[in-house]
Amino acid sequence: METINIGMIGLDTSHAAAFTKLLNDPANPFRVKGGRVVMACPAGSADFALSRSRIEGITKEVEQYDVQIADTLEEVAERCDAILLESVDGRDHLEQVSRLISFKKPIFIDKPLCLCSVDAAQIAALSERFQTPIMSCSALRFAESLQRALAIKDKGRMIGADCFGPMEMVDVETGYFWYGIHTIEMLYTILGRGALDVMAIFHQDSDLIVSKWGDGRIGTARGNRSGNDHFGAVIHFEKGNEYVSIHSSAKPFYASLLEEILRFLRNGKPIVPIGETLEIIRFIEAANESRETGSRVYL
Repeated sequence: METINIGMIGLDTSHAAAFTKLLNDPANPFRVKGGRVVMACPAGSADFALSRSRIEGITKEVEQYDVQIADTLEEVAERCDAILLESVDGRDHLEQVSRLISFKKPIFIDKPLCLCSVDAAQIAALSERFQTPIMSCSALRFAESLQRALAIKDKGRMIGADCFGPMEMVDVETGYFWYGIHTIEMLYTILGRGALDVMAIFHQDSDLIVSKWGDGRIGTARGNRSGNDHFGAVIHFEKGNEYVSIHSSAKPFYASLLEEILRFLRNGKPIVPIGETLEIIRFIEAANESRETGSRVYL
């Protein structure tokens, strides 16, 4: 299989270093074959401390794996087969996609796709206009323990789910878009599209998001800011429950994500359709509104 030469945009997140190691390091026991990061641009946000403070260190990490550092996004797009857009600041993604899309290289956008439905719709429109496939999601979708639970066939119909995880917040990334998106993506992985409304209950130490799906199923996403920092879920079936601990598998969920990304980069068919990602962005937007107003918000 021919190796895909991958360009990386944004060296201000631990994902950039982790993905490069998994793709480029032949000694890594979980190495993902078929793609290689060959060039990267250390784009970042000057007004976001968690971005600007990490660029130098992560750039040095990535360079160790024979990655050429470029000055511009366009140089990366021109010289690579496909793009991993890793910039940690979701505010920047629409502008970055606008600069990359005309090169017609498939783009994976690390979570979050963006921070509002308006930007999400514009990104989807650019993808359609330039016939350039885009995929965006959280790596937790592909954790082996979650995928095993979803493959269960002997407990009847899935009737609901309760997910949980850490839910740190930062001012510039708007509420649940920063870390809540991971738990919400788990919920969508389990229940699929079709949420009707959302209600958020918050406290200094935790939040609880409750949503009803069109078929009557109820899903929740609990976020913790004190104590438990593990991701997990309880999936409810007609004939019992299944507990999922995201951290229970030896294989990193980043490796599982990269396997799906490489399939997407080859065939142009995202395993998470852009329509589902748009609904998730709207779900988070509505949950943020509910958190502020205390009211139920309809999607």
